[in-house]
Amino acid sequence: MTEPTSLASVAQTNKPLGMRKNGKQWHAPKKAFRPTAGLKSYEKRTQERAAMAQMKAKENEMKQEKKDERQRKVDAIREKRAKKEEKERYEKMAEKMHKKRIERLKRKEKRNKLINS
Repeated sequence: MTEPTSLASVAQTNKPLGMRKNGKQWHAPKKAFRPTAGLKSYEKRTQERAAMAQMKAKENEMKQEKKDERQRKVDAIREKRAKKEEKERYEKMAEKMHKKRIERLKRKEKRNKLINS
């Protein structure tokens, strides 16, 4: 009895559909249009939204970290350039002025920077 049932199930799965009416046999056979097949329950939608929100939050956090890291590098480069320019300026002043006067000017500029900031 097991043989007829197994043969019947195999015959149903391999059943040929025959010729298509419109003659386009190269197209894949279409299924019936069922608009309610894709509907989901409210709980499932809320779970998907929560997962999406969590993913977006993680993405934004990663983007912010990347942005902060880049900004930190840019700031470090700016500070380095500013120090270099200041050093070059003092070297030019040293060519013209006495060493003690330059040191006094440096101290005075540092005091002004502290007052202004």
